[in-house]
Amino acid sequence: MAHAPTFRKRLLRLLLMACPAVVYLLVSACEKDDICVDGDTPQLVITFYDYTVPESAKKVSKLRVIGLGNGEPVDTFTDRSNIDSLGLPMRAEANRTGFVLISNSADNSDGVETGNRDTLYFDYQTRSVFISRACGFVPNFDGLSASPQPDPSIWIDSVEVKQTSIANSTSAHVSIYF
Repeated sequence: MAHAPTFRKRLLRLLLMACPAVVYLLVSACEKDDICVDGDTPQLVITFYDYTVPESAKKVSKLRVIGLGNGEPVDTFTDRSNIDSLGLPMRAEANRTGFVLISNSADNSDGVETGNRDTLYFDYQTRSVFISRACGFVPNFDGLSASPQPDPSIWIDSVEVKQTSIANSTSAHVSIYF
């Protein structure tokens, strides 16, 4: 009996064997939603079309978009680029977002913005959607409507809302014909 393990040695051996199992249970208890991957606020996706051939996409030359209320060009696409679609950020804290869309944008020798400016307002209701514990709530936008402002030299012929709900940025919400 002198070689038999004592009670303490047995307890220590049992704890050493149980410790990896306890660590495994603690690590596997973490949820996958502890990291936010899908928590982005959806953008308003606009596509541009030729008004003479409405099914044909058309690029706007040197497009600049300025958000009303901040006075700066939006940074969701390359400024003054030739593009036929873009995503624009909406204000989650308001029910209206406005943009100045400038075709053929450039600066003259005095640094003054040139080009043809049109102002568009988008009205909507904001709805918070729960994504996950890590992401929390993300705003979605419902009841989207568009209203171009009168302008003597308007370059936009018409605006058509294709989807009145903005829940993702994967498909077009608004079509602009020019």
